[in-house]
Amino acid sequence: MSLVDRYSITKHICPRNCYDACGIIAYSKNGVLQKVEGDPSHPYSKGKLCSKGYSYVEIVYNKDRLKYPIMQDVRGSGNWKRISWEKAIDLIADKILELQQRYHSNLSLCLNKYSGNFGILHQATENFFNGLGPTTRTVGSPCWSAGFDAQYFDFGNCSTSDPVDIVEAKLIVIWGANPAWTAIHSLPFIYKAQENGAKLVVIDPIRTSTAKKADLHIQVNPSGDGALALAIAKIIISKQWVDNNFVDQFTFGWDAFQSYVETLNIEELCQIAGVKLAIVEKLAKMMSKQKNTCFWLGFGLQRHVNGGQNIRAIQALSAMIGAIGEPGGGVQYGSLNTWGFNSYLAVTQNRFIEINLFADKINQFVDPPVKFLWAACRNFLSQDSQPKKTQAALNEMELIVTVEQFLTPTAEQSDIVLPTTTFFEEEDIVSSYWHHVVGFNDKAIEPYFDCKSDLEIAKLLSQALNRKSPNFSSFPEHGTASDFISKEFNDSLHELLGIQDWKELKDSPKKANLPVTAWREKVFETPSKKFEFVSQLAIDNGFSGLAELKPGPIQNPKYPFWLLSTHSQNQLNSQFHNIRWIADENATPYIYIHPTMAEQLQLKNGTTVVIYNDLGELEVKATISRDTPENILLFFQGWYSESKVNINQLIPGYPTDMGMATTKSQGIAYYDAFVAIRKK
Repeated sequence: MSLVDRYSITKHICPRNCYDACGIIAYSKNGVLQKVEGDPSHPYSKGKLCSKGYSYVEIVYNKDRLKYPIMQDVRGSGNWKRISWEKAIDLIADKILELQQRYHSNLSLCLNKYSGNFGILHQATENFFNGLGPTTRTVGSPCWSAGFDAQYFDFGNCSTSDPVDIVEAKLIVIWGANPAWTAIHSLPFIYKAQENGAKLVVIDPIRTSTAKKADLHIQVNPSGDGALALAIAKIIISKQWVDNNFVDQFTFGWDAFQSYVETLNIEELCQIAGVKLAIVEKLAKMMSKQKNTCFWLGFGLQRHVNGGQNIRAIQALSAMIGAIGEPGGGVQYGSLNTWGFNSYLAVTQNRFIEINLFADKINQFVDPPVKFLWAACRNFLSQDSQPKKTQAALNEMELIVTVEQFLTPTAEQSDIVLPTTTFFEEEDIVSSYWHHVVGFNDKAIEPYFDCKSDLEIAKLLSQALNRKSPNFSSFPEHGTASDFISKEFNDSLHELLGIQDWKELKDSPKKANLPVTAWREKVFETPSKKFEFVSQLAIDNGFSGLAELKPGPIQNPKYPFWLLSTHSQNQLNSQFHNIRWIADENATPYIYIHPTMAEQLQLKNGTTVVIYNDLGELEVKATISRDTPENILLFFQGWYSESKVNINQLIPGYPTDMGMATTKSQGIAYYDAFVAIRKK
């Protein structure tokens, strides 16, 4: 008997905030999800999953997954009781109506939502709030704001090549990314390029798994990336290795940028970067000899107070050598070229609050104040900086509702928690911000116990509001998932995907009709239609037109270690921590320290230590590792539920230099934090 005979087989797209948005095949039997594997028909992931992907069955049936709506008698008490959906929806609707009567406005309602599920139908939450008229809304991104601005200023838009284009590269420079952990499906393209003779350079303060595969690893100082790029640029100019043909034909402002770089002191740049001049010269020679140079810019290098300018400096370097628009060449950062869904094109007249300043600003509104908070696809009490400050800000809320699968720290501080579906229990459409593939996510099983999707919750709440106050909500009260998906598509998306109807995606994912090599025609979306060394868009937004050297954070001598809290291999932010084997592996949080510093502090592997700064202290175990420089402590971020350790307690949350132009919020400098360490 074949698998088809024994199982119900469905196809899915992983909707996590991840580069890869992989294709998945699910096998269900008698309404129970039994097994998942990679979908060989997916043009990018080609039948492979990461360790997290293979764990999805356990996510669906995890012992801690929420089954029913619950209500807390006193916020934070942990005294929960099960309530019905009818009771939960009535309580929420009554509060919304009461606040509207009190303030004659819905601006007292706030939505704090981000990227827990990138499925398009999860925009139902935003669309429900849109249906109430103006409300208060978080805006911006904790992830990539500064880099997005940098791309916008220099290129006029954010576009990536198809990852397969990496195969054509002769030199691959992975700068501040670790695809061996965070984008594994791009590794075959890197390996193929290496087989074809390409060299791999990794620039990262940490000797990551990707760095260990490189021909050359440069341990740049945190926030020193811009200085390194400008140092390389200075060598290229002095050696007359600039691609004058590209610069003359396809760029704007070169003379001003060249003159600026010539004023910089090479020794000072090397000192800031923490890289020896001989290495800088070697990098300059390698890059100038290869127009087919791919610069993969990770989100890590822009998580500094000078992050946007750091990326602009690297992009200028790519233009100088004529790599942009060449097969295998150019800058890879991120793209929303396949995100032209109608929900993302909607314009609303809301009151906005910068997502990375939520704790500072949520209670500053007075006309009217915010009294109602809806949290979805976010766990901000784990992921925001200074979570204690965020928790204190929640005291002014009269009702907090969180839509979740698990009792996260954010859910624990809510009044009502609504249990939601996994993507195996709902239909959806999922795109990627890295590759060019868009796919349909089928429904494999019925919702777990009493869980409901964001779409179903929005419909129920709209029904209740309109029953109590006719025409209060304009969000549709009825309709299937397919009905709502149909509303998301438009002629432009159909043409981009080469389809007549979105239902064609049910057969297989489609790759968008986008150039394999970004900017292949070398016509840019800037005011000059050229790559801009002097950016008019940057000037219009209050920045220097040039990719200038900008200082990093000021370090307090009391705290000699730079704290980097990077992604772990088997978790995604605060997701997947409760998978059994991952939980066993990560049961105890560790801080990684260089052997020299460990010896000075008399630390051994497993020694309990306290890391601290002015914001507080955390107790963790020490792990001695040569992968970290002497001045850096490395911590893999996540939600360590048993230990209650949250590294973000020690992160000040300084704003990055850029982000407002494209996301309406500055990014957050997660990697600009300093600590001291002592034995317990």
